[in-house]
This record gives sequence, C-alpha cells and structure tokens, in this order.
Amino acid sequence: MNIEKQYQEDHSVKLIVEIDQDKMNVYKRRAATKIASRGNIAGFRPGKAPYEIVVRTYGDPAITEQAVDLLIDAEYNNILKEADINPGAAGTLESVDSLTPPKFTFRVPLAPEVDLGEYHSIRKAYEWTAPEQADFDKAIEDLRQMYATTENVDRPIEVGDYVLVDVKSETTELNRTGFATFVRKEDRDTEWPYNGFAKELAGLKAGESKTITHEFPAEWEVEELKGKTAEIEVTVKTVRGVTLPDLDDEFAKMTGAGETIDALTEAVRNDVKAKSQADYDDKYFVELIEQIKATATIKYHEHTLEHEGEHVLSDLSNRLAQQSMDLDTYFKVRKTTREQFIAEEVNPVARKRLERGLILDEIVRKENIQLDNDMLDAEYNNTLNSLAQQGMDFSKIRGGKKGQKELSQSIAMDAASRVMTQQALNMIKSIAMGEYKPVEEKAVEQEAAEEETVQEESAPVESEQEKPAE
Repeated sequence: MNIEKQYQEDHSVKLIVEIDQDKMNVYKRRAATKIASRGNIAGFRPGKAPYEIVVRTYGDPAITEQAVDLLIDAEYNNILKEADINPGAAGTLESVDSLTPPKFTFRVPLAPEVDLGEYHSIRKAYEWTAPEQADFDKAIEDLRQMYATTENVDRPIEVGDYVLVDVKSETTELNRTGFATFVRKEDRDTEWPYNGFAKELAGLKAGESKTITHEFPAEWEVEELKGKTAEIEVTVKTVRGVTLPDLDDEFAKMTGAGETIDALTEAVRNDVKAKSQADYDDKYFVELIEQIKATATIKYHEHTLEHEGEHVLSDLSNRLAQQSMDLDTYFKVRKTTREQFIAEEVNPVARKRLERGLILDEIVRKENIQLDNDMLDAEYNNTLNSLAQQGMDFSKIRGGKKGQKELSQSIAMDAASRVMTQQALNMIKSIAMGEYKPVEEKAVEQEAAEEETVQEESAPVESEQEKPAE
C-alpha cells in the first residue's frame, strides 16, 4: 500500500492510503460471501453462491461498501504500523477518495509528546519548617472540641458556644432558618456567610435579635453578593455551652489514638507534622512543575483533553453521589449548563492534571525510574489498612474470590501509580535542590551499602580471650 502522511496543527495526522486493487478484490469476495450467508439466494445454500451471482443479486455498490468495512477492520493496524504512527486515540475514516484504485483518507489523533527542555537547570529551594508548639496545641484543642459535650445555657453567647439562629435579609442568598454555627476565637475562611460572623453574636441570649450590616468585597465568590452592602437580621434560637474533656488517659482512650495522654500527644504531633509537610509539598511540587512546564513543549490532541475531562467530571459525580446529588441537579444549583460548566471549570482542571501527568510520565521515562517494590508494598498495605479501619469486610466482597482478586488488583494498580508518581516527584525535587544523581548511580551506591552491611553482620566477633596479647 502507498501512504502519504500530512501532520495537522491539532496534533493529529491525515493518512492518505492507496490500497492495491488485488487486495481490494480479495475483500470484495469476502464481502460477497458474508452478504450471501445472511441472505437467501435461490438454488444456493447460504454463503455458497458464486461471486458473480451475488453481484447480480445485491449489486456491486453493496458489496463494495461491505468490502471497505472489512478492509478497514483488518488493515487499519497494519496501516498505522507501516505509517509509523503512535496513535493517541482511535482514528476515523474521513473520506473514501476513490475505489479504482481504492484510496482512503484517515484522521488519527497522535499520542501526546513532551519535550522537557533544560529541566536539569531548574532550581527551587525546599524550605519546609516543622510546626510550632502552638500548632500542636491547636490540634489538641480541636480534638477536644470533637469529643466535647454540649447543653442549653441561659446566658449570653460566649466564644466557644454553639448557636442556632434564624437569618433574614432582603438578599435572598443570605436567608437561613435553623442555621447552626460555632463561635470561634479565630477566623476561618469557610465560615458562612463571612469570616467573623458568629463572633458578632457574642453577648446575645436566646430569643434576642441583632441587625448586622456587612459590606461584601467586589471579588466575593457569590455573584449576587459581590460589592454589595447587606443588612442581616439574626435571631438567636438556642445557645449551647460546651464542656471540654480533660486531657488525661481516659480522653486518650476515648479517641482511640493511644492508651495514655502521652501516646495521644505523640500521635497528634506526628499527624500535625505530616499534614504540614504534605500541605507544603502540594504547593512546592505544583510550583516546581509549573517551572518545568514553562520551558517544556507539550503537544496533545483535543481528544486527550476531553478524555481527561471525563475523569474530572466522573470524580465530581462520585463526590456528589455521596451527598445524594446528581450532576444535573448540581448544574441547576450552580445556574449553569453542562456545556458551560465543562468549558469554564472542568477543562481548566483537566488541562492542569493532564499536563502535570504528562510531565511526570516523561520524567519517569527519561530518568529510567523503576517501581520501588518496598514502597509499593508499604502503599498497598496502607491502603488495605485504611479500608479495614473504614469498616470494609474483605470476606464479604461481592463476587467471592473473584471479586476479592479484582479488588486486590485494583488496589495494587492504584498503589503502583501513586508510588511511581512519588518517585518522579522525588526525582524533580532532587534536581531542583541540586542533589541529582542518575538512577543507575543510586543503584550502585545502594548495592555497595547493602554489601557493606552484610559484611559487617557476618564479620566474626573476637572475644576477650581470643584477643592477642599486647
């Protein structure tokens, strides 16, 4: 066959393929046999009528159309191989240019391509610092709040109380009935309707009201409140005081984090430290990958982005399902359409995820990073333990042993993906910090260290009696 390649700006290739006429005739005869096997030609068993009879009965156009389908199904992979094309998705038959000789035009999306550029010259300091004592103290207090008891109190609202209120305003978005809030000492970005709202209720008692005037900034996230000054009438319905548990061994046992308060404190300290470093790492690696991307060249077809967008939308759908909401309802609440939501919110997220993944995949390939089995085992076991702590009973998995095997394989694949991603992140971190060593050099150093450890463990130990006299 004769193939002409025309590369397109959208990272696809147009293949103009001319097929040998003799090969086309072979497929026409196969098509005739297939058509005849489904039909009923007088005097012949299904599929046994001569080619010329089938042509006279059904017509050459019908046979040619079937032959084209058979040829494409059978030869498409050979066409890609001969054209030396690495497809990123299934191609399409764009046109049948002629039948004598057979000539077809295919459009094939190409697999993504990444040129990392001079990524070894990237530098970024890693400046995480351990949390301070105040951070650990706050975590302990938050834990005490989780296990606190509450009761109705007949006194003015104080910091640390839970309050049930009705909220009325001419601005519809601010109306609430039976809204529960916690009067915190510190502000939180997640507080409704704005940071510090609950603290403005301090001093009120159940049954009392207060009108609050608040000016929302022009960049506020709720469209209807941007730059608006609103009057909010708040009526207190209930005030509940909080009694915190004592910091003792009983409290530690209550939380399940240890048998003693020292064990609980240590667990909280480790958790705060791990979360602090994880939060820093998230920001650090996002910024580091953006630095790499700034000098890299990334090419992919729109189909690849659409595929990633489907994953983003699926993740959102799963999270909404946990809240008993579907996507259509979510779009109505957000006052948007599916198409608009995908264009404005899904695609930007999908693009970032896709390009981040492509960069890390190319790091793995260029640096010849191999899966670390010890890390994989640890990640796999951590996932199993986490699922068990959430109450999953592996003996009751649907499908019996087959279901258990499929779940195990799924967990292993996810664990392998996370470990490989972490290894790639560790690699670009070592590059950014100027500590880069090729994988092969690291392997040699590790083997030498292991050999030295074996030698030390196997070396004979001289007893006092065996020591030579001085």
